[in-house]
Amino acid sequence: MSDIIRLLPDSVANQIAAGEVIQRPSSVIKELVENSVDAGATDIKIFIKDAGRTLIQVVDNGNGMSETDARMAFERHATSKIKDADDLFALHTMGFRGEALPSICAISQVELLTKTKDQSLGTRLKLNATKVESQEPVACESGTSLMVKNLFFNVPARRKFLKSDNVELTNIMREFERLALVNNNIRISIDTGNRILDLRRASFKQRITDIWKNSLDLHLIPVDVETSLVKISGFISRPEFARRRNPLQFLIVNGRNMRHPYFHKAIVGCYDSLIAIDTQPCYFLKFEVDPKTIDVNIHPTKNEIKFEFEQEIWPILQVAVKAALGKSGAVPSIDFNLEPIPVQPLKKGEIPPAPSLDIPKDYNPFNNFEEGNNNKENPYKYPDKTPRNRNWDSLYSDFIKDAHGFGRNLDVQNQSEKPVIPEFKQETMITPGKICLQYAEKYIITTGGEGIFIIDQRRAHVKILYSEFISHLDKTEQVSQGLMFPDTIEIEPSLHSSFEEIMPDLLHAGFQIEYEEENRWKITAVPSIAKNIDPVDIIKRLLDAVNDNGANYGKDSIGTNYLINKLALIMARSSAVNYGQKLSEEEMEELVVKLFSLADPLYSPNGNKIFYVFNDSNLNSVFK
Repeated sequence: MSDIIRLLPDSVANQIAAGEVIQRPSSVIKELVENSVDAGATDIKIFIKDAGRTLIQVVDNGNGMSETDARMAFERHATSKIKDADDLFALHTMGFRGEALPSICAISQVELLTKTKDQSLGTRLKLNATKVESQEPVACESGTSLMVKNLFFNVPARRKFLKSDNVELTNIMREFERLALVNNNIRISIDTGNRILDLRRASFKQRITDIWKNSLDLHLIPVDVETSLVKISGFISRPEFARRRNPLQFLIVNGRNMRHPYFHKAIVGCYDSLIAIDTQPCYFLKFEVDPKTIDVNIHPTKNEIKFEFEQEIWPILQVAVKAALGKSGAVPSIDFNLEPIPVQPLKKGEIPPAPSLDIPKDYNPFNNFEEGNNNKENPYKYPDKTPRNRNWDSLYSDFIKDAHGFGRNLDVQNQSEKPVIPEFKQETMITPGKICLQYAEKYIITTGGEGIFIIDQRRAHVKILYSEFISHLDKTEQVSQGLMFPDTIEIEPSLHSSFEEIMPDLLHAGFQIEYEEENRWKITAVPSIAKNIDPVDIIKRLLDAVNDNGANYGKDSIGTNYLINKLALIMARSSAVNYGQKLSEEEMEELVVKLFSLADPLYSPNGNKIFYVFNDSNLNSVFK
């Protein structure tokens, strides 16, 4: 039998490593900027083209590299940061593994310009998928300029599964925010092609304000504690500034961003009973510990860090956060010096007097309402309430014309199956005038030709509103309803590109939005068809949906606009009745009639069952 185990070529090994280190364009920016920081740069410039697909360039004024070092930097495990294993426990640099540059080079075309301060000429190096194409001396400024072109050009599967440009730009801006926050002593700028953000050197608090603006500094509470194990400094937000989505939460250890669910839980726990359950506080905290007590070599991205004394740091962190909240007055206190309210003591056996109510003797709460009664004679009667002419015939005329009844074979057992629109039959449809009951303020119970219908009131209302909104949004011209008091929406810098992309769809839907100042827009009108909606919440939910799912904008293969559908669903969920909301008999009847006038009333827009049917066979099996 011949030997089958062989050593992989470096080019293949680098592509495999790139799968962990370089996940998307933002990963390239992280690695290159951290290299610039390690090189002692005080000014870093980032240039982006086509969301990083075509070009990512990082220019710094750091130490630069010699001709030999420039060539060696792209070899696997070549690094200037460590020399032996003991150095792993005394790291003071961002990088140390020697994997980033070889991984980037393996999946792109790279051009490097670099020069040290004591050299008269620098070096230009061009590589194509780890293959050196040219190396020559060149006149350039001290420092390093590294251009990464056509990312993933030789890995089409990875390039294909990159998200839309706006989603990738959002990820790039979020990575830029993390890098800028950690390195507040460095001037750093980014040019995305349509937007430039230049951050000067500043204090930690000033850097926070420069990135997120909008008077954020007024909501920050300083945290500062130092022990023999750890020094914790930074800022937390006041409880009233807690966010329902996209909270600003940053943990930094020894100048390195990290994710640490254990410490996150400790911080959030300090806000118990101070903020709503569905909100999260913002925090920007720095940890300074002995490098020997942490391990940053857990994952190639170096964002996961293990602490040797995390159990001991937990109470220190909680005490620091709670003390900061207490000093700022964010935690309510009890004033024990208040004068007690005087109360007349009762004598032994004395019964306290009952409260008196001033009710006219001729008041009868059971009096029937008289049509046209103006209530002048008895002011304690209910206000004028003339019985309404419901005109049921006209109310159900459209429904009877369009409905076709329910099919006999409704499979309501398996929710995982693909929704099948049942065939309607005239003799089995829900007929007007049926009694509707509400159970647990969640379900509506009524009867029809198929049997007893149990309807989820919220899902039913969401489906009705969704259908109405889709029909409304399909029109060419939308009608807007002006707001007497315009709402203000604040968009974080990382979401600007996504917000600009969804703006045409928001305007088409009937929203009217005006630019007010940096990071702030004013909503002056909303779609006229939408009732009782929070426009700020709807827009932010749409931004979350776009960035979480990474949807490509425009129409899909069946001609459906993703954003319009998503907007209709978000507005429907915002306007629909909630569980626990009591409905009148008229409201239940109207909801049932509208639901069963739809072409597909069985499933909600996201595929959940809206109602369940108890037929004769179900009931007979129960009472055997």
